[in-house]
Amino acid sequence: MTEEQTLLVRRSWKIFRSIDPAIIGDVFYSKLFLDHPKLRKLFPKSMEEQYKKLTDMLDSIISKLEKIDVISKEIKALAERHVQYGVKAEHYIMIGDALLWTLAHGLGKDWNSEVEEAWKNCFSTLSANMINASGYEEKVAS
Repeated sequence: MTEEQTLLVRRSWKIFRSIDPAIIGDVFYSKLFLDHPKLRKLFPKSMEEQYKKLTDMLDSIISKLEKIDVISKEIKALAERHVQYGVKAEHYIMIGDALLWTLAHGLGKDWNSEVEEAWKNCFSTLSANMINASGYEEKVAS
């Protein structure tokens, strides 16, 4: 990611984070499960706690974007937990699509091609690191 893309991700996330995490999580997971119903079984019956985990995880990662090497232990631990939950390498593409859709709809007029490209690069970097930490072959499209 370029420095400019990092700034775009941070700025757009700051705008997006003004939305209640419960709404963010509900929209994101609703889109994910609508497009990929088989993924629902990987998550708890009650999703309220999951909504907060999603936004907290993104807060943490976005705050350290330029220091991916510094948070590599966190990413590795996150990846290992996801393997235990049943997440496979191919799921990252599905998750990325749902995340971008959620961001685009939540940001409205603040979403443009530059912001989209920055988020794609951000998610691609993160998911590649998680897939590598999981021991899966990288299957995420760049």
